Amino acid sequence: MALKPATSRAARPICFIGILISFISFPLLAQTSGELEAHPFNLIPSVSLCADACRISSAVLDQDDSNPNDASSSNNHAQQDWVHSWLRKVDEARASQPHFVAPIVTTHVMLVEQYRYDMSWQQDPTGGTVTSNYGASRGLEIIPTTRLEVGIFPPGYLVHQSKTGDGFGDLSWQVKYRAFSATEGKGDYFVGLFLGGSFPTGTPPNGLGHTVLAPTFAAAKGLGPWDIQSTIGANLPATGTNLLGRTILFNTEVDYRIKGKIWPMLEQNSTFWSGGTLDGKKQVFLTPGLVLGSFPLAERIHLGIGGGVQIAATQFHQYNHRWILSVRFPF
Repeated sequence: MALKPATSRAARPICFIGILISFISFPLLAQTSGELEAHPFNLIPSVSLCADACRISSAVLDQDDSNPNDASSSNNHAQQDWVHSWLRKVDEARASQPHFVAPIVTTHVMLVEQYRYDMSWQQDPTGGTVTSNYGASRGLEIIPTTRLEVGIFPPGYLVHQSKTGDGFGDLSWQVKYRAFSATEGKGDYFVGLFLGGSFPTGTPPNGLGHTVLAPTFAAAKGLGPWDIQSTIGANLPATGTNLLGRTILFNTEVDYRIKGKIWPMLEQNSTFWSGGTLDGKKQVFLTPGLVLGSFPLAERIHLGIGGGVQIAATQFHQYNHRWILSVRFPF
């Protein structure tokens, strides 16, 4: 009877040790996270060769005796917890204020979390040429805390039928602070302080050419199916005041709620100039409009769509019959 090679006899204890380590590793892994408990056998494939067992043991435990799969799972759970925590703050903020729809022109008085895209087409004061604005200073609005909203509004793109060059406008931003509020049935009101502004990313006449700050006071009140939202603020140029002047902006919107999905509304939008080339001028627009929604799309994402037209109500006006289409995606 031939003797087996010495190398075969030496390999036996090594294989035995590898298999023993594999069986010891199994209950240790089964006591880790729920993800590992759900699929324990996927982590330990069948052992047929000593080399395979050795590779498995070294893969399961790294140098600091930690499982890399556990670390990856922990990171995923941490990310999910961060997102869920943020979304809970959004829901808490919404639950602390009335649920009024966003107007067409007037800044929405409530804290909102949505992406909004507006387009507009306006005639010059004589009713002739038309300027189209794709973007119309609307963009992403986020609620980072229960009392704050931060909005970043990329420049809209303006297209002129006249000889004026087309181009992008100014980058705008806004921060809203909710001072006081109460939901429907508990007062149905909102009071807040906003600070916004724009940076001269566009060239005149597509942009103002100067940095502008815009502090605003905002208030809203619900009266049954009627909602009233009002803002009063100022545009204060950091430079170029002798050209742009300072303006007072006063907007009020009234809407009527039909089944929570149909919102006919009427707005007045007023601008008063002090200083600059339009010193002493004022313009007032009446803006009838309609907003539908919001309607659920997927998960938290909803869709709202609205439209309206600004009609000049004063003799002086920089434009007239400005048609606006607004698409909103609250989430």
